[in-house]
Amino acid sequence: MGTDTVWVVTDLVLSQLDALGLAYEVVPCDPDLADTAAFCEAYGYAAEDSANAIVVAGKADPAPHAMCLVLASTRLDVNKVVRKKLGTRKASFASGETTIELTGMQIGGVTPFGTTTDLPLWIDARVMEREQLIIGGGSRDRKLLVPPATLAGHPLVEVVEDLAKPAPTE
Repeated sequence: MGTDTVWVVTDLVLSQLDALGLAYEVVPCDPDLADTAAFCEAYGYAAEDSANAIVVAGKADPAPHAMCLVLASTRLDVNKVVRKKLGTRKASFASGETTIELTGMQIGGVTPFGTTTDLPLWIDARVMEREQLIIGGGSRDRKLLVPPATLAGHPLVEVVEDLAKPAPTE
């Protein structure tokens, strides 16, 4: 993905948020620290206040896709909840290439806003209970700090109970 493409997608993200009148704050970050665990550690955000946007794919022809948003402290339930919602016998995380193809964004910067295709957005109900969340910003060099109301303002949103499970403790 070229630099020009990244900037176009980033502009789409902010343009959609602005057009919808949704609140957000841009948080710049080092692209090498864009992955959630590294970002939270480097910038002092809790995993409970960080949400990951994950593109999923159903095993069918054509393959149905959706974007899921779950707290970094949880794990997406791909094998049960996602699979059932996609209406397929099997489901998995989309590949990095498929994620770029469907969103225009690299992993580490994926956000529900400004995607290059209309993906349904399924948000785990736990996400909506947080005061503020740090989410992808459309590119690896920034994140967005948003209240749950911003996520609720997404045009294709559905809040799903138990879309994710608590992460196993080590």
